[in-house]
Amino acid sequence: MQTKDELIDTLKRIVKPYVQDEQAFAHVTENTDFLNDLKINSANLVDIALDVEEEFDIVIDNEAMERMLTVGSSIDIITQKLAEKL
Repeated sequence: MQTKDELIDTLKRIVKPYVQDEQAFAHVTENTDFLNDLKINSANLVDIALDVEEEFDIVIDNEAMERMLTVGSSIDIITQKLAEKL
């Protein structure tokens, strides 16, 4: 299983194509908000969730997807879904 830092790096790679604020992207933390900080279009959050599902071979339900608004909450959900696979 990846460490939290590795998960953040993987998530950064996934969200990079959708980021509108490159300066904020250079300083991503667990508190970074996809919509407000990175200026990602809300429609692209669905694309990000689909990319996360494919990258980690997990299923993200609608309830989890609605909570994936920050880097930290996304990492928590990914970690939870990976643990459920074991």
